[in-house]
Amino acid sequence: MNPSQAFQGIFPPMITPLNPDFSLDVAHTEKLIEHLIEGGAHGIFIIGTTGESASISPDVKSDLIRLTCKQVNGRVPVLVGITESSFVQALDLAAIAFESGASALVAATPFYINIDQDEVVNYFQKLADAVKLPLFLYDMPSHTKVKIEIESAVKLSAHPNIIGLKDSTGDKANFAALCEAFKDQPEFKLFIGPEEILGEALAMGGHGGVSGGANMFPKLYVSLYEAFQKNETEKVQSLQDTIQFVSENIYQNGTYKSSYLKGLKGSLSFEGLCNGVLALPLYSYSDTDLADLRPRFLNVKDQVEQALLQSI
Repeated sequence: MNPSQAFQGIFPPMITPLNPDFSLDVAHTEKLIEHLIEGGAHGIFIIGTTGESASISPDVKSDLIRLTCKQVNGRVPVLVGITESSFVQALDLAAIAFESGASALVAATPFYINIDQDEVVNYFQKLADAVKLPLFLYDMPSHTKVKIEIESAVKLSAHPNIIGLKDSTGDKANFAALCEAFKDQPEFKLFIGPEEILGEALAMGGHGGVSGGANMFPKLYVSLYEAFQKNETEKVQSLQDTIQFVSENIYQNGTYKSSYLKGLKGSLSFEGLCNGVLALPLYSYSDTDLADLRPRFLNVKDQVEQALLQSI
């Protein structure tokens, strides 16, 4: 396979299964990885926002990298998040990823610190110089409070070790501008984060999606990507409508700012794919919330199964 071809398609941002003491839940992690690969995922991204990268411990991160790479065993690319406010800590994670056999790294801007765009560019250039794996930029301004501007991304793409960008701004105009800026650089891969605009992002020229719902229903997101590749526009729209249904019924319950992760991990716990434990400062849904979520999840699961049958 052409190396650049390996980095496109659906790369689920894998949740981090945790034990009640916040250590890595090994058994559920192995089970979840098999679920993703059996569902046709083109790759797996660990230690991202959905993986609670800012909250899990350094030990969990290193354990997760080693376990994931061992379990995947080269079947699909493994992307490892190395977002840290400390450059040295990012390098430590990158070294573990390289030693474990990961395929690439993903880094958002350092958070908490006020950073100018010149500092953003300098940081990523220094990071790309220092690591032994290819690097994806990760634009997540809602969480890091620092945006990777289009001009900065273009500058950074000149670095031979920076190979793409994941856009989690949620701004369609931003992704369209990225696609326009890189239309003559197809080797620079552009991934969309928010699954609610997956179909539109592919039509703009995106190379794939890092879709949280693919933790639950990898075949749904893979089917949309494959339908797009075959230019089956009606099928793409139908599957996108189902993805929207997933979003509205799983991620938006209650008034919690963390309802996305609460709903996702709660739903995965119904399927025996995790314990539903979230790392502090977040906490899981209450028993009452889970009782409310369960019928919603079962309805969503039924809708997804019907959509997949219709798309065959």
